[in-house]
Amino acid sequence: MLTGAGGNVAALIFPEGVTLVDSGRLEMSDKVLAAIRTLSAQPIRYIINTSADPDHTGGNEKVGATGGQITGGNVAGQVADAAEGAEIIAHENVLDRMTAPSVKPPLPVRMTPGTTYHTPHLKLSTFYHGDGIELFAAPAAHTDGDTLVYFRRNDVLVTGDVFVPGSYPVIDLARGGSINGEIDALNRVIDLAFPEFRLEGGTLIVPGHGRLCDSADVAYYRDMVTIVRDRVQDLLKKAMTVEQVKAARVTREYDGLYGKNPRWTPDMFVESIYKSLSAGMKPPAVARPASSQRSAPTKK
Repeated sequence: MLTGAGGNVAALIFPEGVTLVDSGRLEMSDKVLAAIRTLSAQPIRYIINTSADPDHTGGNEKVGATGGQITGGNVAGQVADAAEGAEIIAHENVLDRMTAPSVKPPLPVRMTPGTTYHTPHLKLSTFYHGDGIELFAAPAAHTDGDTLVYFRRNDVLVTGDVFVPGSYPVIDLARGGSINGEIDALNRVIDLAFPEFRLEGGTLIVPGHGRLCDSADVAYYRDMVTIVRDRVQDLLKKAMTVEQVKAARVTREYDGLYGKNPRWTPDMFVESIYKSLSAGMKPPAVARPASSQRSAPTKK
């Protein structure tokens, strides 16, 4: 796990190369490469992106340019490079976001995913990665293109920004995120992880930012997000406005742990929940004014 590159970067080292989960910010690419070279001199073969966020994809082109894909092997275990540059893998919504006409200036082709998936689950071959890697789509969580990445043999789960232990989760409504999808994704992380004892230890969990965690950390986080969601939902049912809900300080006992991110404040988190839940509510039925209602005819 490499920290300080923007988003956390996970590096899987195997005899024929390196597979990365995320690549950090563009301006940190040289430092990311230097850190990887202390672990392996082999080419970077693959980069898996957990979302389209620039702090997770910014190094795709520069970091990936140092490697090449594996085309196959023979009984002697020899492999060959398919082409210049690592293969970039992500959910298809990541590609759609990164190549949208609204992205100005357009991103370089080598920065965007060349391989995408649209199914709930994808397995990547042990032969090409040195470990059995499973990708799990987390639809409508942080965004609509989140991927959870599980290294089966190493028992490491990389969550991207679905889970960030030092901050409230960013629900990016503009890019398809939702509070209920976020909670579903956190529950999926807990389901995938194997605890050693009472949720402690076991599967190592690499979050989008911050320290290395285990399933207990995710369970506490999931509980917090669910409690805050339920509080906002209750106030929403009472027809409170978003400003009234923010004034109620529904996150107050959690702000000391998760409310110190100046780019994503407690009020911003609460507002994203309010809007996410509001979008899923049916509008109330509107009764016709009494003057427009006709009484049944009577016989005289």
